Amino acid sequence: MIDPVTLQRLGFAALFAALATLIVFMRMLPLDTGFAGMPPPDIIVLLGFAWVLRRPDYVPVVLFAAILFVTDLLFLRPPGVTTALAVIGLEALRSRAGLLRDQPFALEWATVGAVLVFMLLAERILLAVFFVGQVSFGLSAYNLLVNVAFYPVVVAISVWGFHVRRLAPGTHAAEARMV
Repeated sequence: MIDPVTLQRLGFAALFAALATLIVFMRMLPLDTGFAGMPPPDIIVLLGFAWVLRRPDYVPVVLFAAILFVTDLLFLRPPGVTTALAVIGLEALRSRAGLLRDQPFALEWATVGAVLVFMLLAERILLAVFFVGQVSFGLSAYNLLVNVAFYPVVVAISVWGFHVRRLAPGTHAAEARMV
């Protein structure tokens, strides 16, 4: 018999993988979304950040890294660069999840925005050191703004749509109500 808490964790990890697969599939379809010139938000990274701040046990780092590495390969980005920086950002947020639990959402949003800024700057510096071609800084900054602006939408969908809520202070995952 499998423990209900372990089953719930595995279920949410499978849900994360399924959502990431759906997002990749939708981005690969030749659809005209009507947002000409606007870069799409990196929903997989935002979803991982939102989930890890609410329930750090729902996003296994190996799964997150594997999904992002596959997206690097599929979307022809430098393999591993975005993945490594996103994993570092995910783990930085995971270590602060307990501190941000009782804080207002604006502080969480600012923290995620700061992590995204550091990821952008680190990627630009790393690619420049190795003389890898990059898009213009303006387009990268615009993509950052789109990601930061889209984060509350991802959080709202996660909380209200998928019921990824924070644990109440003083409770453990074993005491959490099954959703």
